Amino acid sequence: MPFTLATWNINSVRLRADLVSRLLAEEAPDVLCLQECKSPVDKIPLDVFAARGYTHLVARGQKGYNGVAILSKIPIVDAGDRDFARLGHARHVAATLENGVTVHNFYVPAGGDEPDRERNEKFGQKLDYLSEMRDWFHEEAPQKSVLVGDLNIAPREDDVWDHKKLLKVVSHTPVEVEALGEVQDAGKWVDITRKDIPEGNLYSWWSYRSADWDAADKGRRLDHVWATPDIANAGHSSRILRPMRGWEKPSDHVPVFASFDL
Repeated sequence: MPFTLATWNINSVRLRADLVSRLLAEEAPDVLCLQECKSPVDKIPLDVFAARGYTHLVARGQKGYNGVAILSKIPIVDAGDRDFARLGHARHVAATLENGVTVHNFYVPAGGDEPDRERNEKFGQKLDYLSEMRDWFHEEAPQKSVLVGDLNIAPREDDVWDHKKLLKVVSHTPVEVEALGEVQDAGKWVDITRKDIPEGNLYSWWSYRSADWDAADKGRRLDHVWATPDIANAGHSSRILRPMRGWEKPSDHVPVFASFDL
């Protein structure tokens, strides 16, 4: 069963329901994973998405904060969630497709502004979250799985607009990059985006602070699509939909796509 999947930090699913609806109409992925929904599950405007053919939903919600959701045109089964670092946040949910593929949707903590866990509790929480992800994948080796989401780390030098300038900026510090690498290694995850697009600068996020995000182009690749080795070779057609950053009242993130022939 071939399927196309997209991941997008929507930064409020209710505020930007029309943008989600437009994406579903124009791009029609089979599965759309959303992060930072900022909504209880029962307040997610599923009727808007059902009108586009997305009648299946697996989600974990929170009022005003966090929140992850998996919308699908094809049947999915809730595969649970985990509360990494015991934060009590809605940051992970999983769903299994009819073909047996499990999709994990993650929203890793951003980590605050200062990359020092002694002076910044949020940075410590981010590192703890990643450590527990790593330990889980060591203990329970994932198979036939896809991991997507806003991982809030741009690991490669060409995943940021200026590697040297961002080495001390949260999301690209060496300690974060190392921690994310350990998560990836623990599950033997394959970065599908970079498998398909191995060279060149790639960004999925641009700050709201820039007066002209497009001209400045100070982006980072914070949003990822990974797959386990048993299905990684089936992944293809990766793309990042940069133009969506220019939509009216956009999220600061744009969708990342990949297709799988399984």
